[in-house]
Amino acid sequence: MNYKIYLVEDDKNLNLILTSYLEREGWEVVSFLKGRDAQKSIKNPPDLWILDIMLPDIDGYQLIKEIKEKDPNIPVIFISARDADIDRVVGLELGSDDYLPKPFLPRELVIRSKNLLERYYKPNISVMQNGPYNINIGSRTVSKDNEYIDLSSKEYDLLIYFSNNMGLALSREQILEHIWGDNYFGSDRVVDDLVRRLRKKMPDLDIETIYGFGYRVNKS
Repeated sequence: MNYKIYLVEDDKNLNLILTSYLEREGWEVVSFLKGRDAQKSIKNPPDLWILDIMLPDIDGYQLIKEIKEKDPNIPVIFISARDADIDRVVGLELGSDDYLPKPFLPRELVIRSKNLLERYYKPNISVMQNGPYNINIGSRTVSKDNEYIDLSSKEYDLLIYFSNNMGLALSREQILEHIWGDNYFGSDRVVDDLVRRLRKKMPDLDIETIYGFGYRVNKS
């Protein structure tokens, strides 16, 4: 699908690089170097906003407030070179769907954009395929060769999270927040235990350990 993306990034060289990568996916990209220029286009929304938080005239926080006032359901990715934890939390509170701290690889932005666009705009899929495994979203069941695999609720949630973010490096903190929620207090080693159990039950799932960071599931 030919999605339309608004990219707001004041670094001209980075703006050109990111625009080039995004356009290679066949998407229409409108780029802005100034927040005020992007602000004028809020009335004509794209399919996805990619916002730098630090802009010379108006920050991304103000922009996302106005974007969400116009359409609360439009997806937004925040990018920033500032304090990652603070910007990420504030961004989520204001309605951003994803956050990328600088520096990052342009290809990672493309992958995250693609996943977000598919999640928002593709029809609901009742059945997913991950390697040899069939995942039924409606019944929350998993099978291989017509035999069901008994997964706990959190094992299933982790499988879906991995399947929706195929090829992406996911930190333990990201997994912890997605599976257990913001209010969980405890060691992130529960993530390792959950991954271990999922590996045992689904040995053909290609779960790669990224030492010191987290995990990535690759296409089988």
